[in-house]
Amino acid sequence: MRQELQSLPKTLAEDVARNLVMVARLLDEDPEAAYGYSRVALRLASRVAAVREAAGFAAYANQKYSEALAEFRAARRMTGSVELWPVMADCERGLGRPEKALDMAGAPEVHKLDKAGQVEMRLVAAGARRDMGQLDAAIVTLQSPELASNAVQPWTARLRYAYADALLAAGREPEAREWFAKAVESDRDGSTDASDRLAELDGVEFMDALDEDEGVTESGGGVESVSTEDGDED
Repeated sequence: MRQELQSLPKTLAEDVARNLVMVARLLDEDPEAAYGYSRVALRLASRVAAVREAAGFAAYANQKYSEALAEFRAARRMTGSVELWPVMADCERGLGRPEKALDMAGAPEVHKLDKAGQVEMRLVAAGARRDMGQLDAAIVTLQSPELASNAVQPWTARLRYAYADALLAAGREPEAREWFAKAVESDRDGSTDASDRLAELDGVEFMDALDEDEGVTESGGGVESVSTEDGDED
């Protein structure tokens, strides 16, 4: 990104860089604010591919899928890279066009993606199948060497989670529980809520506090307890 900004006058490059830094910092915790910074960067340097890409992700985070898709397409035209292909396909899903997302999943561009991109494309394709009510097809789409592997990669938790969620939607609860547990094992950075989903399947309810007449003594202003469906407490 810094290299791309070198094409701009120094002061302008610094202003654009500051806005892009804020986009990156706020994208997860405050998408609306990140979007605002991305629009400033876009006004300053719309001919820089990194700016168009950042604007695309900010729009995507705010569910502005048409705008995001336009920005991603612009970035792709500038760079010739295919790395944005999966998120572009997911924008098509967001626009209510799952069939288009599936067409993109079968396009030659997918073969040019790295392993992470191919896994992401598989996740998008499975989501498109679910959008179309094709649960069994979604499950099959997610079945892959990457899902079967015991090695933990950056995408492993999300892939296992998506598979578990699809199984649960199809009414295959025992299998879903197994895969939510596997997702928990691989989710080192808390990128999913697999632990909560697993607890829900196990009938575990987390409560912030219980009244004293329920047999729990509070201390320090609060207590967290766990109750199961049969009324036992830990």
